[in-house]
Amino acid sequence: MSLAPQTPSLHLSEWAIGVTAAGIPDRIRQIVTSCVIDTIGVAIAGVRTPVAGTARHFAARNHPPGRAEIWGTKDRVSALAAAFCNATAAHALDFDDNCYAGFVHGSAVIVPAAFALAQETGATGAELITAITAGAECEYAVGAAAGQELYDKGWWTTGLLGPIGAGVAAGHLLRLDPRQMRSCIGLAVTAAGGAKTCFGNDAKALGAGQAAESGVRWATLAAFGASGSDEPFTAPNGFAALHVGGAFNTAAFADLGRKWRLETPGIDIKKFPICLSSHAAVDVVAEIRAREGFSPDDVEEVLCDVPPVVAANLKYGSPATAREAQFSMEFAIAATLCFGAPGLEQLNMDVLESPAMQAMMPRVRMAVGPMWDAERRAAAPEGASVAISLKDGRHYSGYQSHALGTAFNPVPAAQLREKFLRCAEPALGEPAAQRLLKVLEGLDTDVPVRDLLNAAL
Repeated sequence: MSLAPQTPSLHLSEWAIGVTAAGIPDRIRQIVTSCVIDTIGVAIAGVRTPVAGTARHFAARNHPPGRAEIWGTKDRVSALAAAFCNATAAHALDFDDNCYAGFVHGSAVIVPAAFALAQETGATGAELITAITAGAECEYAVGAAAGQELYDKGWWTTGLLGPIGAGVAAGHLLRLDPRQMRSCIGLAVTAAGGAKTCFGNDAKALGAGQAAESGVRWATLAAFGASGSDEPFTAPNGFAALHVGGAFNTAAFADLGRKWRLETPGIDIKKFPICLSSHAAVDVVAEIRAREGFSPDDVEEVLCDVPPVVAANLKYGSPATAREAQFSMEFAIAATLCFGAPGLEQLNMDVLESPAMQAMMPRVRMAVGPMWDAERRAAAPEGASVAISLKDGRHYSGYQSHALGTAFNPVPAAQLREKFLRCAEPALGEPAAQRLLKVLEGLDTDVPVRDLLNAAL
């Protein structure tokens, strides 16, 4: 039985420095490669959003040119600017992956930070994969130690924990020593923040960008000799005391490198560009409609019985913007009934304001019923029980504990390839998107990342 470390930041820093490519099983490296592919794909799709454009404009005004790429463009900027812009774009459509160890969008923050530094420093694809693994496992260990209460209290854990993962990944590529890595973690924990008031507005995507940029900044400052708290987690006035009332399970750090949170609880890769909290209900509605063949006009009411966290996340019953629609059960179910699924093409005001959607959304109702006791919430953290009533008196129901695409209920690898190409082809064109996908699938190699991308594009 592993003993809980007395000083979590020391344990994290020593493990993050010591992890090697050989110490990471091939199956875990493949998971990380899939995370990189998915993150770059959704970032290329997201680069055309207004918030991603705002991020690029800010970077152009405030950062010098450099060697790191803004994905989906020809721009080359500093590592700080690339981390900020790419993470903003990766999270702009809420199409990026998720991990229940912390309820965080891990890859959208960690991958851009590590990728930017890999391009700036000349690191290889294999070194990049190792660094991302180190950052992800450290961030998810902190998330597991804090538990779901952190997220339930209203903290936006992507902003709060993301700088830790990004900082560790960046520090690994900068070859920080244990003292420097501990400072990097201390700086990242002390300066991070995030509140779920960001849901439905630009602060969410920009907060992901800030978390990635912060990770690069803290790692670089630590390399220059900046110090951070030696123990930012369990010290008085530290992370645990301020955020979770001292309930911080340091045993979560003990199995780093032996049990992999990239595998368990694993990574949830989204099928739809909306909050994951709505996906299980979407799956149920899509399956019932495909099986029974009724039309949208036949629907009298849809009742979605969901856990409290789902109701809290999907707070826009009558969304006024496409951003708000991404956090609306009413939009998600209406789009599924009217269009078959809520896809990228539905995230616009023409669809939101269409007569069909305006007629359907009021027929969708979300509630938190008595079925969601502690045991059920643990077994189905974003599950849904759905009842559909038709105007002719027919009734259908279904239940989904985990959405398709989650680690518990994964989709075939071919669907992940299709998602990447669907995201990348409109921006890059079909031949370039195909070449980039092939390069990324072979990323875990001793060839510098810069050379790999140059060959693809």
